[in-house]
Amino acid sequence: MKKSIIVWLSVFCIFLSRSVSAQSPFPTFLQGTWKVVNKDSYEHWNQVSDSELKGISYAIKNGQKIISEYLKIRKLGNKVIYSALVIGQNNGKEIDFELSYKDSTYSFSNVAHDFPKHIRYTRLEGDRLHISVEGKSGEGHTFDVHKVINELPSENTNYDGSLANKLGADDYGMKSYIFVLLKTGQNNTTDKQLINESFKGHMENIARLVKNGQLIVAGPFGKNDSSLRGLFILNNIATIEQAKELLQTDPTIKNGLLEPMYYTWYGSAALAEYLPFSEKIWKKAH
Repeated sequence: MKKSIIVWLSVFCIFLSRSVSAQSPFPTFLQGTWKVVNKDSYEHWNQVSDSELKGISYAIKNGQKIISEYLKIRKLGNKVIYSALVIGQNNGKEIDFELSYKDSTYSFSNVAHDFPKHIRYTRLEGDRLHISVEGKSGEGHTFDVHKVINELPSENTNYDGSLANKLGADDYGMKSYIFVLLKTGQNNTTDKQLINESFKGHMENIARLVKNGQLIVAGPFGKNDSSLRGLFILNNIATIEQAKELLQTDPTIKNGLLEPMYYTWYGSAALAEYLPFSEKIWKKAH
């Protein structure tokens, strides 16, 4: 009996060690600032918890930090996910890549993405990394980086933590919104009563959403060739599905006079702070 227990424990320990070793190690070594060799381009990473790193890619131009990407690496169950939000690309959406590890190389992959499909970090001696950004069949670009002292202070001496928390800001003073473009809808009715009542309700609904803190920007476009009529920026709405449900309260949308197009958008969390001033500068109601 004792022998069978020992055998069972041995098998269990072997299984456990294989399970642990199969999990990719978390790349805590990235914490700090890394400079591209012979360029004023950088990656900076902060470890915000045992299971999450946040980073930025930036360049120094005329003494100013110009951010091009917001990055994140986090543990999700047994997976490690690298998320990249490239400014001006992918409609403001993060793209996720899953980690695999082999021979000192941390490979983050998303083969369904157009480019890149793989982002690889290979550790070298002396606080150096080799980074490759690859598309289909390995095309892309590579570069080496080395660890440095941050070129610019990473801490903001004007930081107001209570205000940042109130506004839902991340470490970079940013947050996600739902950006809505409104274009002419498919309903071509000439029923003036329906049109007038719908647009009256449209304005009333805008006021209600602003009062509820769910809408922080709204306004019409001038004449254009794209049938665009106006835009909304929705605040504190987590998903596009929730935004669609919310805007069914707008009679112009519900009646097909306006058609919304939805996008996630990443912008300053301070955007809503202009609203109290907007109430002090209008003379006539719409």
